[in-house]
Amino acid sequence: MKTILSWSSGKDSAWALHLLRQMPDVQVVGLLTTINEAFDRVAMHGVRRSLVEAQAQAVGLPIHTVEIPNPCPNDVYEARMAAFIDSAVADRVEAIAFGDLFLEDLRAYRESRLQGTGITPLFPLWQADTRKLAEDMISAGLGAHVVSLDLRVMPRDLIGRRYDEAFLAALPPGVDPCGENGEFHTFVHSGPMFSRELRLELGDIVERDGFAFVDVTPAAATPGH
Repeated sequence: MKTILSWSSGKDSAWALHLLRQMPDVQVVGLLTTINEAFDRVAMHGVRRSLVEAQAQAVGLPIHTVEIPNPCPNDVYEARMAAFIDSAVADRVEAIAFGDLFLEDLRAYRESRLQGTGITPLFPLWQADTRKLAEDMISAGLGAHVVSLDLRVMPRDLIGRRYDEAFLAALPPGVDPCGENGEFHTFVHSGPMFSRELRLELGDIVERDGFAFVDVTPAAATPGH
């Protein structure tokens, strides 16, 4: 199946790509991400467009962007996504894959939006044990940093931390190890789905609407490189 993967820039979508590439009946032909027009960054994660484009280059796939306003009314979001789906159908795309883990209402919403379009929704990570999934990603060499977190449930000092066993051990009780409830979001810079590692620098931390974000930029080139 000719498939586009919904790409958040984080660990779950990156791991979904890794799994999809092992499925003989799936051909991933592109990535899809939503960009906040006001900030030119990935919605929710707050990652710069240029870094998502660098990820796409590192995994060897074209990236498609849907621009959304800030804030974005649901009818506007749905209209812009519907326009993208129409173009995907015209390009003979057969499936759209998502990195969702266990949120039933989110899966049902995605399925309802694709119903009748001829595009099949795929959920390669669905109902995986999130603790085991986190450990599998880390042990396989997936490299990621925490780029946003919900300050209502997460301590501020975890922003910018590498997603590793030490981070998992520091999570407050009740926080999902994969952040599936929106507790935190990550940016992936290396792993088995990448042809090369993205070198990063972590910058200023800002707080907005109850969330903390760390600005991520490409690392400055060293002399002679």
